[in-house]
Amino acid sequence: MWESYKTGFKDYLQLERSLSDNSVEAYLHDIEKLTAFMQLNNIKKNPSELKLKDLEAFLKWVSELGMTPSSQSRIISGIKSFYRYCVQEQITVNDPTSLLEAPKSKKTLPDILSFSEIENIIAKIDAGTPEGARNKAIVETLYSCGLRVTELINLRLSCLYLDVGFIRVIGKGDKERLIPIGSSAIKYINIYKNNIRVHVSVIHGNEDVLFLNRRGKKLSRIMIFLIIKDLARKAGIHKNISPHTFRHSFATHLVEGGADLRAVQEMLGHASIITTEIYTHLNREFLRDTLQQYHPAFKPS
Repeated sequence: MWESYKTGFKDYLQLERSLSDNSVEAYLHDIEKLTAFMQLNNIKKNPSELKLKDLEAFLKWVSELGMTPSSQSRIISGIKSFYRYCVQEQITVNDPTSLLEAPKSKKTLPDILSFSEIENIIAKIDAGTPEGARNKAIVETLYSCGLRVTELINLRLSCLYLDVGFIRVIGKGDKERLIPIGSSAIKYINIYKNNIRVHVSVIHGNEDVLFLNRRGKKLSRIMIFLIIKDLARKAGIHKNISPHTFRHSFATHLVEGGADLRAVQEMLGHASIITTEIYTHLNREFLRDTLQQYHPAFKPS
């Protein structure tokens, strides 16, 4: 009996909310999970008859299937959207999802690298090869500027102001920002740009891209991940390392060194200071670890 509700919900998602086919399918899949649960438990109710306790039992069932908190939250979002549609179409007066709570995801602080670990990774790069010289410039730039992967692969020659120690980056939402760049990163960018890149046959459309693959095209995000993973393996570092780890490390080292949080926010390109504040939590963990390691009278709570 729910087929007509699903059809109406699909039309609502496509026509009124203009969602992509994939998003529409994901929402409908959430409703199908709910109806599957109802069939298994012989619950013969229409949307207006379902109560909060029914939906909580459904979530308990979903959780017992082994779904992660984030997957459960996504399903709840789908069910809530369905009931917004039902209220709008007067299929139901009350919305039983209004008090439905998503499971709390455990917040984990990202892995960071110490400065010595970063130096160890860089030392594993064979700068005597064309790819090695490029990769050294890449890693130095990632750590020096705290770039996102997309910002790195889209970095343009025309956005380098190395003579005055800045680069111009196009971040999320096409927002531009100027970031200071360290002398070591400048040195290795210049080595790559002047000695390696000039010998690459550049594919049309990539003339202004700084970092290129051997075929003269812009590097992919996956390629940067593979480069970093390989270097971490060679350096014997067993943390969960990705290109973003260098961004986290950049910010953490700044905060640990006493940098102003607003300045860090500006360099990272965060729209809100709240996003940047995670690094104050990392800093507190650093202080706690330092006390535990070096203070004989410190007893962790």
